Amino acid sequence: MTTATATATASPAGVRAGRAKTKTVVGTRRQLDAAELAATGLRDRWYPIYPSRFVGPGDMVKVRRLGVDWLLFRDAKGQIRMLEDRCPHRSAPLSVGQHLGDRVACKYHGVQVDGRGTVVSVPGMPGCALEGKTVTASLAVEEGADMIFAFMPLTEDSVVTAFKLPDRLDNPEVSWFSNYAEWNSPWRFYMDNVLDPMHGAFLHRDSHSMFGGDTSARFRIRETDRGFFFEKTDQRGKNFDWVEYCREAMDYVDLEIPYADSAGPGGSFGIVGMSTPIDAHTSAVFHWRTRTVSDWERDVWRFMYKTTLEEKHWAVLEQDRELLEALAADADKDEHLYQHDLGVARIRRVHDADAQNQAAILSEGVV
Repeated sequence: MTTATATATASPAGVRAGRAKTKTVVGTRRQLDAAELAATGLRDRWYPIYPSRFVGPGDMVKVRRLGVDWLLFRDAKGQIRMLEDRCPHRSAPLSVGQHLGDRVACKYHGVQVDGRGTVVSVPGMPGCALEGKTVTASLAVEEGADMIFAFMPLTEDSVVTAFKLPDRLDNPEVSWFSNYAEWNSPWRFYMDNVLDPMHGAFLHRDSHSMFGGDTSARFRIRETDRGFFFEKTDQRGKNFDWVEYCREAMDYVDLEIPYADSAGPGGSFGIVGMSTPIDAHTSAVFHWRTRTVSDWERDVWRFMYKTTLEEKHWAVLEQDRELLEALAADADKDEHLYQHDLGVARIRRVHDADAQNQAAILSEGVV
């Protein structure tokens, strides 16, 4: 695992005489209310950002995450760096500049910023006060499970929590394949979708793995030490019968779908899923498809996945994408929920409470 860690920083907000400093969300330069936080993504947690393989040596990759434009690049040692995509001089995008190994140079006036967001050179005025200042937001980043992850702080005072991959992705006995897509739907729609196992019996009824089981069921919520299960009480091992929502270093869902013996060795097919907001209307979707296999069975499973199963899995994912992209932007504002929707209601309460708490933190000290 390649690791690059940088302290989350932001351009300092002005402090007027006799007035407390206003807390702003890193990268936004302004205070966000609870509704905006819920729409663009909750902070103070780790998020998957982009596949590692998409950022090679010398690359300058611009990504938008949680409503902010960021620059990804590898330094001279190959470590991933993640900076806000704004030059501290005139806010020109650094991503259209030049990669200089351990730093990037803005194309507009040549200002050079290193991987920690510190200005190391101002060619137009050597020795000016900007040199040596850390005024570009930089994030703590990690690489694991084929992906780049970043800790998204709420404010410049946020403490970076320890990075930890989901158990399935950090177990040598589990073989996985990563998957990345971008959907034109809000991130909250993805979370609602995976906390709704019953949709598998309808939307995915004609798929290769979710054709079994009843189209009616009763559900319950079962608490865990890392989140909660939402599961059918009268069916197990037939379809998409349960999902666990996990709150660890990052938020993710963990679930299993039973597979027939014809799908090869390894028992049930596991999925780890995450969604990272791009902005209030689009999201980056990450999945890891897993099976517990070893030795020769591992080789058989991986061969079968690449030659037979991967295409089928993409077809199932496309069914979700097409449905969620077809929903109205306010589809979750005027509904008539019933017992199957206990998981949906629960995840919304969790996220709403987080958004309210983070908005309260931002408002502290504002007079």
